Amino acid sequence: MATCLVSNEPTINPLVAIASATEDRVPEIPRDVAEIVVVRHGETTWNAAGIIQGELESDLNEVGWKQAAAIAERLAKEQKPVAIYSSDLKRAKDTAEMIAKKWHIPEVIVVPELKERHVGSLQGLVWGEIKEKEPEAYHAFFSSQNDLEIPGGGESFDQLCERSVAALEEIASRHKGERVVVVTHGGVLRAIYMSVTREPTAGKIMNGSVNVLHLSDKKWAFNSWSDVSHLNEVGFLQRGFNGDTLLQQ
Repeated sequence: MATCLVSNEPTINPLVAIASATEDRVPEIPRDVAEIVVVRHGETTWNAAGIIQGELESDLNEVGWKQAAAIAERLAKEQKPVAIYSSDLKRAKDTAEMIAKKWHIPEVIVVPELKERHVGSLQGLVWGEIKEKEPEAYHAFFSSQNDLEIPGGGESFDQLCERSVAALEEIASRHKGERVVVVTHGGVLRAIYMSVTREPTAGKIMNGSVNVLHLSDKKWAFNSWSDVSHLNEVGFLQRGFNGDTLLQQ
């Protein structure tokens, strides 16, 4: 699948392992930069069962709640965010509210544009059966034609990229010199990464992973990507999210 691109030439830092959550020194955020900690929601019942969620609802399972708690515990040892944003889907909001509770932040700001990609008639199916049951939607999903919408009311990859990038740029414009947390989904994270880096794949994106972005005047830099070091004691699905293979969640 080809990538869709951000409108401006991005500035990309080499991907590096994120600093330990227990590191004492808190680096200062430049006044013209917004630091956005983008989190994938915790594991759900459908993640564990290999069912395609898209924009359908699926609750966090027991592991997912533990992951949300582990994310909150990890971020509580870092610089406090000034705001927490979330997709309007319950699995993301529940994860975000766990983080907000740890920080005693009274409100999670819901942004519908951060929700997962609508994948049309593939939603609610098990990944292993989609090629046989929904061949047109299957081929649209894995097509290199990024403007191809998925049958059944689904979005094209370009549409997902455009709304995901625009949502983060809007958040960044409100928070220059500040740190915020955004809780979203694997498909959104993948679209953002591929848009910014122009790489053909984003690799595995695990439930509960933490990713740190710096945005300045629509210039993007990744400080870390798909970090799950805080989940060592909780565990996570090894197959993760990878939209370039049938292991996608």
